[in-house]
Amino acid sequence: MQRLTAESVTLGYDRHVIAEKLSVEIPDHSFTVIVGPNACGKSTLLRALSRMLKPAEGRVLLDGQTIHSMPAKKVARVLGLLPQTSIAPDGITVADLVARGRYPHQGLLRQWSPDDERIVRESMEATGVGELAERYVDELSGGQRQRVWIAMALAQQTPLLLLDEPTTFLDIQHQLEVLDLCAELHETQGRTLVAVLHDLNRAARYATHLIALHEGRVVAEGAPADVVTAERVERVFGVKSQVIEDPESGTPLVVPVARRRAAVSRTP
Repeated sequence: MQRLTAESVTLGYDRHVIAEKLSVEIPDHSFTVIVGPNACGKSTLLRALSRMLKPAEGRVLLDGQTIHSMPAKKVARVLGLLPQTSIAPDGITVADLVARGRYPHQGLLRQWSPDDERIVRESMEATGVGELAERYVDELSGGQRQRVWIAMALAQQTPLLLLDEPTTFLDIQHQLEVLDLCAELHETQGRTLVAVLHDLNRAARYATHLIALHEGRVVAEGAPADVVTAERVERVFGVKSQVIEDPESGTPLVVPVARRRAAVSRTP
């Protein structure tokens, strides 16, 4: 039994259906990346997997239980989420925001401890925001804020971590740093990660398991080398391309056909 699954879920907002009868299984201890064009249901699926969106039909299971029947704090000790957009309270420092990641582990019989302090410090160091600890979050750049939110998610120390477009607002150096960090969490700590990414080449390089969505349906899933083909890239993204081997990672690398060449190829 996988720890996190969706069974025949119908997802949408108000009366607008995004996905119907959608089923996915997140492999344990995988770095799963969900890819697909805009408005195909990537973030909607992640919201359902994280308990933020209740399916109109079907169910999401966490450790064999319907996730919406579980107490929120119990879910938060198992599953962490970095949403696409996050708003920090006014006047909160970086250290205080990251410390909120420890909230699910607090209770009447367990208050703040030296272990909590250590985990918060290590989470800030891992994301490169340690030197910003006393700064106010609303004073930071978009990229800095994104890394602070990732630090808070890390401080939650859950075996499952869901990230909705974690590289948003980041330049290429920090994009790679964040994805390297995700890969390290997966490889060294055995965490199961699920991320939504727009960049197909980044997804193919870092994922151990890819889920390709199109119009609310899973069109392919599996190892990146099996999922990323020229035919599938054209079908899902509407882009003619060549798929070659990345010389650095050995993973699939999508090279779009040049505009002039594409035009010539359409000429009768």
